[in-house]
Amino acid sequence: MSLYTIACPCLFGLESVLSGEIKRLGGQDVEVSDGRVVFKGGEKMIAKANIFLRTAERVMIVAGSFRAESFSDLFDGVSSLRFEDYIGSRDAFPVKGWSINSKLHSIPDCQSIIKKAVAKRLGGVYHQQWLAETGAVHQIQFTILRDIATIMLDTTGTGLHKRGYRPTANAAPIKETLAAGIADLARVKENTLLIDPFCGSGTILIESAMKALKIPPGLRRRFASESWGLLDKESWAEVRREGFDAVIRNGAFSALGSDLSPEAAALARRNADAAGVGGKISAVAADIRDFTPPDEPFVLICNPPYGERMLELKEAEELYREMGRVFQPSEGRSYYIISPHEHFEKLFGRAASRRRKLYNGMIKCQLYMFY
Repeated sequence: MSLYTIACPCLFGLESVLSGEIKRLGGQDVEVSDGRVVFKGGEKMIAKANIFLRTAERVMIVAGSFRAESFSDLFDGVSSLRFEDYIGSRDAFPVKGWSINSKLHSIPDCQSIIKKAVAKRLGGVYHQQWLAETGAVHQIQFTILRDIATIMLDTTGTGLHKRGYRPTANAAPIKETLAAGIADLARVKENTLLIDPFCGSGTILIESAMKALKIPPGLRRRFASESWGLLDKESWAEVRREGFDAVIRNGAFSALGSDLSPEAAALARRNADAAGVGGKISAVAADIRDFTPPDEPFVLICNPPYGERMLELKEAEELYREMGRVFQPSEGRSYYIISPHEHFEKLFGRAASRRRKLYNGMIKCQLYMFY
């Protein structure tokens, strides 16, 4: 069995969560860096990572890494890599990437050089002067960080956060991978009662349900590398069967969502049905001022409005004060609130038990945890 070096980017702050996922999945030699986890695995691991990982943004095979301070370095380094192990004589290989703090800073020029180097390599291997590129797409992704170029092939295609259950969302959705990461940090289990009083389109409710019931997030979608031939169709089907077999079908998990907007609550219910967890989730229209905690233990996770303009900010700050009033501490209750407001704890009225820096898109936030 060939072992591949596999890289999975993730949202900043979720590296340890993703690392834990990969180790539980059987990844070897796991290494964590800012916004990325790299590990070793065989062909089947590529399928498992795409289907099972909740907090990875995509799954990429690392073709190679080398120092590149000139275009000659870049061309020579790329043309020495064994792209024929992945890309057939008629396959397409578009190129995209980024460069930070490096001598090679022109992205279009880097793309062109890498494209020419791959074409030269494949043309030589396949004895072709012209490559048709009419077959399966193999997206080449490059990064150049402090003059170190890393060349990868994206096995995923459409990003892993696109689970398929949320064709539409409310105005300020939380990314599926971030919601899944917070559910992991909150230790949501198969018997958890989960509450989200700002449920919007239902992402936190749905990701929590999928984690609790061990529903693999990629079970119902397809991936770019399924057409590559690295892993045959039966092996992909076998991994999907493993995913179906892992699902907890009689778990006691339940989730209660609410939102000031009746339309948002209805959308959350539709998305939960699309995700296959509608029977575990309810969502109603309700004002946070009317929030009454249930008697039994629960985990509350929410992404309240941030307030980006001055009037909205004042409204959001008043909302945080109201949350502090109704989210009362008690045995068996835990609250996980993500917010970018630097004075959230002061407005909320008490200090968090723990805090963790996370990014909601490009917005730097804190996850405030109250036990």
